[in-house]
Amino acid sequence: MNTGSRARGGGLARHRAGTRVSALARDTWTVFSRAMRLSLRNPAWVAIGLMQPVLYIVLFGPLLEPLAGRLGSGNAYQLFVPGILVQLGLFGALFVGFALIAEWRAGVVESQRVTPASRTALLLGRVLRDVLVLLVQGTLLILVSLLFGLRAPVAGVVLTLLLVAMLGAALSAVSYALALTLKSEDAFAPLLNAVVFPVLLLSGILLPMSLAPGWLQGVSDVNPFKHIVEGARAFFDGEYTSAAAWWGVGLTVVLVVLGWVFGVRRFRRENG
Repeated sequence: MNTGSRARGGGLARHRAGTRVSALARDTWTVFSRAMRLSLRNPAWVAIGLMQPVLYIVLFGPLLEPLAGRLGSGNAYQLFVPGILVQLGLFGALFVGFALIAEWRAGVVESQRVTPASRTALLLGRVLRDVLVLLVQGTLLILVSLLFGLRAPVAGVVLTLLLVAMLGAALSAVSYALALTLKSEDAFAPLLNAVVFPVLLLSGILLPMSLAPGWLQGVSDVNPFKHIVEGARAFFDGEYTSAAAWWGVGLTVVLVVLGWVFGVRRFRRENG
C-alpha cells in the first residue's frame, strides 16, 4: 500500500513539474514574441546599435595594421574583431533597461503583475530577444569584417558568437534588474556610463593590454571582461584548449549565473 502511494505521489510530482516547465516555456514564448514584434516594428534601433562597432571596424581597424606584427598577429582584424564583438555584447545588452523603464512608466509592468505568467518568463523572454538581436548584429559585423580582410577559423567564429550570446544574456538580465530598481533614466544612464567606460578601457577591446605599462596591466587583470576578450581572441586564433580560452568561457559562465540570479530575484520582487 505504501509502495503504491509513493509511486502515485512520485507520478503526481513529475506531472506537476512537467506542467510548470510547459507553462514556463509557453509564457517565455509569449513574452519573447511580443518583444520581437516591438523590435521588428522599429528596426532602426538594431541598425543604430550596429553602427558604432561597424565604424570601429572601418575607421579604427586600419590603424592597427602596422601594429599587427608587434602584437603577434599577422592579421589586425583577427585581433580586433573579437574585442569589438565583446563590446557589442557589452553595450547592446547593458542599455536594454531603458526600454523596460519606459514600459514601467507606461504601466506595462504593472499590468503583467496581475497575469498568471511566470515571473521568470517575464525576464527570460526579453533576454532571449536581446540575445537573438546580438547574434544577428554579430553575424553582420563579421561579414563586414571579412570585406576588410578578416581571416579566422569558422569554429572559432561560432564559439565567439556563443560567448557573446552568453555575455549578452548575463548583462541583459542585470540591465533589466537595475532598470526595475532605479525606475529612472536620469539615474540609470549615469550609472551605466560610470561602469561601462572604465570596463571598456581596461578590457583591451580597442588595443590589447600588452601594450600598456605594467601597472595598468595589473589593474586590468581584475577586470573579467579583459579575460573574456582574450578568450575570444584565442578562439579566433584557433587555440580552443588554451588557458585564455578557458578563462574567458569560465568567467562568462560565472557572469551568466550571477546576472540571472540577480535578474530573476528582482523581477519576482517587482512582480510578486
